Amino acid sequence: MPESLRIALLTHSVNPRGGVVHTLELAEALQAAGHVVTVFAPATAGQRMFRPVACELVLVPTAQTLPGVEAMVASRIAAFVAYFSELLQHRSFDLFHAQDSISGNALANLRDQGLIEGFVRTVHHLDVFDNPRLTAWQHRAFAEARQVLCVSRVWQDFLRDEHGIEAGLVHNGVNLRRYSPRPEPGDARVAVRHGLRPGGAVVLAVGGVEERKNTRRLLAAFAALQVRRPDTQLVIAGGASLLDHDAYARAFQADLAASGLRQGTGEDVVLTGPVRDADMPALFRLARVVAMPSLREGFGLVVLEALASGTPVVVSNIAPFTEYLGDAPVAWADPLDVPSITAALDTALQRAPFALPAVCRRFSWPASAAQHLAHYRAQPVHCQA
Repeated sequence: MPESLRIALLTHSVNPRGGVVHTLELAEALQAAGHVVTVFAPATAGQRMFRPVACELVLVPTAQTLPGVEAMVASRIAAFVAYFSELLQHRSFDLFHAQDSISGNALANLRDQGLIEGFVRTVHHLDVFDNPRLTAWQHRAFAEARQVLCVSRVWQDFLRDEHGIEAGLVHNGVNLRRYSPRPEPGDARVAVRHGLRPGGAVVLAVGGVEERKNTRRLLAAFAALQVRRPDTQLVIAGGASLLDHDAYARAFQADLAASGLRQGTGEDVVLTGPVRDADMPALFRLARVVAMPSLREGFGLVVLEALASGTPVVVSNIAPFTEYLGDAPVAWADPLDVPSITAALDTALQRAPFALPAVCRRFSWPASAAQHLAHYRAQPVHCQA
């Protein structure tokens, strides 16, 4: 394997999801380490990557599809395959690395066509689907990879115990140039833009309304908290997802209506929808606590970003959080127990200001890039056929 690698990193979306953030930050860290990195992401007409990236970025043209996750996944796999089938006639790479099931299936198809020899796949987390085709796609994307990586031990153990796959371990990181507790002049404008109540104590949840994010129990916990702390406000940011969360969102709205809490700008509960990337550091600083009582996560990148911003975090007392947050200023909660989440929110709101936690120095993107390179070189994947 050459000293300087030509690396193709593939991600499934241009939206600010954890796996996409991981892809962009890893790409920039690998590029800074002297490698030539190209990020490939599917995009429909008019779409752009949610933030600039300091390496080559290729938006793979993808057709608009009929509603439905299966049709969308099939369309994106086909778009990747069509694009690379042409590109590889005149361009070569030392390494293809898929960060998700969509790009993993595309690379498996290219391998079956003899256009590449193999690929690397990172498993951030795995989902449970009712649709058998989605389940099969998810399995194929890691089962047929030449090398598999995971961002936490819990998924490393799952792949070994359930699928007999020995995966390497890499970590996420946090960009300390971007996330800081130091106030900036634009913070007040961000507060107004997203409906934060002046003088209130903001409980921030990132990722939208999803079952995996445990948003309904968080809402119930917040409703109980607000009885004692009427100045608190729940702000749920983000929500751009390729999966179908409509049924869960409807149940959340029913819970919200029954709770007596008011929703809207400046009210008890604010759903911002997708947030511009430049606003996220300010939102973390403006929050009094970030709530992440998730039922399932790959790593929990938001936790590091919040802690680097000087904001305490409520996290579930399950892996992967228990793997790396033992000495961090977090409040632990049983994600299945609403009173436990309420108590953790209350504890976090009382936490005194803290210095940059050691965990934010341990987990950096340059360190993650070094881990990736060690795995690449320990098990070379000669990708170009």
